Amino acid sequence: MMMKKKIVVVGMGYVGIPAAALFADVAGFNVVGIQRRSERSGWKIDWLNKGKNPIGGDEPGLSELIEKVVKQGTFRVTDDFSECNDADAILIDVQTPTDEHGIPHYESLKDVSTHVGRQMRRDVLVVIESTIAPGTTENIVKPILEEESGMEAGKDFALAFSYERVMVGRLLHNIINYPRIIGGIDEESTKRAMELYNMIVKAELYPTDVLTAEVAKVAENAYRDVNIAFANEMALMCESLGVDVFKVRELVNTLPNDPSNPSANPIRNMHFPGAGVGGHCLPKDSWLLKYGVDTYGTFKVEPHIIVKSRELNAWMPTHMADLLEEGLNDAGRELESAKIAILGVAFLENSDDTRNTPSRPLYERLVEKGAKPVLHDPYVRDFDIPFTRDLNEAIRGADAVAIVTKHNEYLNLDLGSMRNTMRTHVLVDGRDAYNKEECEHLGFIYKGVGRAH
Repeated sequence: MMMKKKIVVVGMGYVGIPAAALFADVAGFNVVGIQRRSERSGWKIDWLNKGKNPIGGDEPGLSELIEKVVKQGTFRVTDDFSECNDADAILIDVQTPTDEHGIPHYESLKDVSTHVGRQMRRDVLVVIESTIAPGTTENIVKPILEEESGMEAGKDFALAFSYERVMVGRLLHNIINYPRIIGGIDEESTKRAMELYNMIVKAELYPTDVLTAEVAKVAENAYRDVNIAFANEMALMCESLGVDVFKVRELVNTLPNDPSNPSANPIRNMHFPGAGVGGHCLPKDSWLLKYGVDTYGTFKVEPHIIVKSRELNAWMPTHMADLLEEGLNDAGRELESAKIAILGVAFLENSDDTRNTPSRPLYERLVEKGAKPVLHDPYVRDFDIPFTRDLNEAIRGADAVAIVTKHNEYLNLDLGSMRNTMRTHVLVDGRDAYNKEECEHLGFIYKGVGRAH
């Protein structure tokens, strides 16, 4: 009887859980997840071992897949790194946040690399899936693994970087159906990682070197961040001119895809402006790209467009606070001591993901101005700022409502009833959730990002 291949996935988060479940569903694979038994996340160990999905919100297929692989005995979770000592492949999926200066905090990555290095066996394949600054695999992860294991990368074990393209609400879909970029420290590492991901990815696999793969990941997200910043800047200019940015976007995007001359293709894809940019990747990946160039580049580069775009997107919650103050002033009320219902703690609609949510800086700006903000979210389980899951509690007696996240629950609100429970009737729309004319007809003072006011 052929021995099952063992895969260890370190980090049971939005990347590690779906990846582990998919590999556990492959015939001949035995998957062990490793999760630190911390106060914040340790509960996931028991939760997952019971076949339950700890990721909230609308995540198609994931709960059913976790239940299936746990029931068939091909997936389990522990906090014991000794599980690495007989693993054929080890995936590292830990958070790599940046601080307020754009400097990456690699404590988790370094700690996990140390534990893995002490336990891993010869000929294992180690893959970094966490988003990192270009140069990190070769200059930080590789030396730790070699020092702790006493082995040489590329000779005694394989090492690669292969980034995820997951998005909350589409975790399984994106892993399975989106092309995968795989960069090893040498050809053999790339080849082995390609063979591994070929087991779960239906789309094209693109082999490259490790540094190019690292750059591609952060460039991919910096590109999107810059495009969102363009939309946000257009929104501000449209507000100043008294024009609806969403109508402008609709007209700009009428240019079609024309494959007859690819080099002169007229297609435009202006993004949506909004209350701010959240998530684990976009708010930090531009800084990771800059850090990689600053640290390992051969000459100085000032990425003006990328940095200014990031700064503008980070400023949008402040603009939301300004719109709230403007709306309240129009109603004859001061922002100070006003109750503000902030609808949405998760950064993305119909999810429970609060990482880098724009609701946090909005809440903080309002507190600084003396307002009394109340956060609400129907999906979020845990957040370090007090919030409520009772929508009536949040709205009752409010002087203004700010829509930060486009949850379905908010789209289905009875605006007339909501108005009747409020003290002052100000509505600030940060996600193009409502029709301005309809809101004004109901008696709201309506302010929206990119709307004439």
